[in-house]
Amino acid sequence: MQQGFVTSFLADTASSEGSNNATAIQDDRRRGRGAALNMPGRFETLGTEIFDDGWNTLEDLEPFKTTVQEERARSIITRNASPDLAFDRSINPYRGCEHGCIYCFARPTHAFVGLSPGLDFESRLFAKPNAAELLERELAKPGYTPRPIAIGTNTDPYQPIERRYKLMREILGVLDRYNHPVAIVTKSALVERDMDILVRMAERNLATVAVSITTLDAKLCRAMEPRASAPHKRLQAVKALSSAGIPTSVMMAPIIPALTDSEIEALLEAATDHGATTATFILLRLPQEVAPLFRDWLLRERPQQYQHVMNLLRSMRGGKDYDAKWGERMRGTGPYANQIAKRFQLATKRFGLQTRRPKLDTELFVAPQKGGVQLELF
Repeated sequence: MQQGFVTSFLADTASSEGSNNATAIQDDRRRGRGAALNMPGRFETLGTEIFDDGWNTLEDLEPFKTTVQEERARSIITRNASPDLAFDRSINPYRGCEHGCIYCFARPTHAFVGLSPGLDFESRLFAKPNAAELLERELAKPGYTPRPIAIGTNTDPYQPIERRYKLMREILGVLDRYNHPVAIVTKSALVERDMDILVRMAERNLATVAVSITTLDAKLCRAMEPRASAPHKRLQAVKALSSAGIPTSVMMAPIIPALTDSEIEALLEAATDHGATTATFILLRLPQEVAPLFRDWLLRERPQQYQHVMNLLRSMRGGKDYDAKWGERMRGTGPYANQIAKRFQLATKRFGLQTRRPKLDTELFVAPQKGGVQLELF
């Protein structure tokens, strides 16, 4: 059916097997994007549906363009008490992510701002230009206790718009100035731009970088992570960072059963060859609106593998697309999940990779004075 006219309807994000009530957006309007759907978030009472009205209005619908809205954040350090995470605080300089990874577990956060976790998440972005200023202010608060700040655990700090906004570089400048440890996760080779700061911090044991590489298959990567750096570029970044003395790890996140799990050994070998010293993995997670988006993508891109992928995934998630139980959501349960974990363990041992990133130094931290002036050391 030709898509052309937009009308309102009551939103219902429940979906049937492999489908969603939102109509797929035509290819030329979403070229270079991961999602094909733009269904409303779970908090919305109204949404839109595209259908053929017979007037050929399809030509009037513009492609999805990346737009960035600046927001003046009130705070920048986010706290968590999750037993599954190795950090208790993080920074997200951006909302949404232009990389467009179809499996991204952060997609549902766009529902909190009244936007779709689908195409909106990767095309309607938010930047926090006062991030570095807020960080310096929060580090100066009386009683602040330093612990490593994780950056890149929600949306990627080195996504394409970082080239223009440079928020991550400003944040690193603050952390470097006050000797505050940071752990970075990214899918972008743009992290190499900030090697001058990261090298200085690494010399004081204040920085680690984890490069997330899901697959070595460039074609699969382009379909699954359309605007992230190509696999070979990420490996080059691993080599550049590690050669400069920055502790660098590779995350296979996520591992997708029957789609990328066959690459565990080859990917870890490539990581080792490029200088990585640590490797970790996370099993595919499909919370909230991510499940229908991923199922729709799988039916479009790998229809022959759809049933096999979903059956294996559900076997590791208690028969469901996702199970958010603490202690299980990152690794899954059951024989196949155990097999993946065992293969990963054996491969890391074979290639001499650690499975825990090095502990960073918190003793060097010097709190900013009021007004952001560094305290005199002598």
